Amino acid sequence: MTSQRPVIYQHPLAFLLGIEGIALLRAWAGDYDEEFVHARLDEVRRLLDEPALNGPGVQVLRGNTETAYRQWAEGYDAHLDYGNPFGGGMFGRTERAIREVLDERPVGVALDAACGTGRVARYLRDLGHKVIGIDRSPEMLASARTQLPDVDFREGLLQDLPLPDESVDVVVTTLALCHVEDLGPVMAEFARVLRPGGDLVISDMHAEQVFRGSVVRALGPDGEPGLVETYRHQPTEYLRAALAAGLRVWRCEEQPAFSDAPPPERTLDPGPWMDWPWSLADLIPEATQAGWHVPATIVWHFQREGERS
Repeated sequence: MTSQRPVIYQHPLAFLLGIEGIALLRAWAGDYDEEFVHARLDEVRRLLDEPALNGPGVQVLRGNTETAYRQWAEGYDAHLDYGNPFGGGMFGRTERAIREVLDERPVGVALDAACGTGRVARYLRDLGHKVIGIDRSPEMLASARTQLPDVDFREGLLQDLPLPDESVDVVVTTLALCHVEDLGPVMAEFARVLRPGGDLVISDMHAEQVFRGSVVRALGPDGEPGLVETYRHQPTEYLRAALAAGLRVWRCEEQPAFSDAPPPERTLDPGPWMDWPWSLADLIPEATQAGWHVPATIVWHFQREGERS
C-alpha cells in the first residue's frame, strides 16, 4: 500500500460556522447582547440553507516552506503589504515594532534572519548597521541581492546560521518562526551569534491568526491547493526557548489585527479557494468582526545576558 501525502479538508461552510461559534462564545462571556446572539443564530440557519455553501470542500496538501517561498518570491512584499482585510499589512506592523526597539540603539552588525526579499535588511542598513541577511530560499535571496547589492546575503538555516560565535549586535527575524516546529535550536543559534548585551527582535504571526487560516500557500506541482506547515506557537513556547538559551525578555506585545474600517458589504459568493479565508469573511461581516478580534502578530524583544561592549 502506498503512502499518501497528508491533506487538510477545508469546507467554506465549516469555516463560517466556526467563526459564528467563536462570536457566540464571546457573547456567552458577556461581550455582546441578546440581539447579537439571535442575529448570529438566524445567520447560521441561513448559511446552512445556502446552496452556494453546500457543495464539496477542498482537499489541501501540506506543502513545505521552500516551495511556498519559491512561488511567492516575486511580489512577496506587495502581498504582505496588503496583509488581510482587517488593515495595516503585516510588514507595516512588523516595521513599527522594530523601529520602537532599534531606532535609539547604537549601530553595529545586524542580522536579518529569514530575510526574504530584504525589506527589513534595507531598514537596518538605512539605520547605519552593517547588515547580513540569511535565508533558506535562493529565489528570495536573488530578489534581495537585486534590490540591495551592498548587503551581504547568505543562504542558510535558522537552526544552523553560517556565522561565527558572538559576531552580531542585533538579530531581527520577522514572520518566520511560525514555520519552525521546535523553537529551541533556533533561539540557541540566535544567542550563539549575538554578542553579550546584543538585542533579538522577533515579530511573528500570532497563533490565533494561524488558527483562523492566515497561512501561506504552497501549491502542488500541478497547481493543487496547498499550505505551508505553520505552527501555532503560544507565548510560553517563545519564552521557554529564549530563557533556556540565556536570553532575557524586555518586551512582549500582541499587536491587534483590526483597523477602524467599516465591515465590508455582505456577499453570498465564497470565492475561489485561493482567496479563503478572506473572501469567506465577507459573507458574515458582523460575526467576523467578533470572531476574528484577535492579535495579528506577536513581538518580542530579548537581550543576550552580559554587558554590551
